[in-house]
Amino acid sequence: MTSLSSIALSGLQAAQLQMDSSAHNIANLNTEGFHRQTVEQQAVPDGGVRASTRRADAAGSALAEDLVNQVAAGYAYKANLRVIETERRMAGALLDARA
Repeated sequence: MTSLSSIALSGLQAAQLQMDSSAHNIANLNTEGFHRQTVEQQAVPDGGVRASTRRADAAGSALAEDLVNQVAAGYAYKANLRVIETERRMAGALLDARA
């Protein structure tokens, strides 16, 4: 069984990859012939997520999509960070209760 922190860590990494990818797309918005990056996420059987980037087939921008991805990645990052914080708090409380 995978620990909560390693599952949440994979979520943090996926959110960071999404943030980086959409920032890259926004920075290259006016670059002629630029192909956007997209992030594909796949669930891992024992828990967590695997994320990778892929180059879009067609050149062009999607500013609205990239801005939404930035916001969504920020929320996902914060949510996964909360999971790690909560797991650590619970482990500390468990150790205090057993001491």
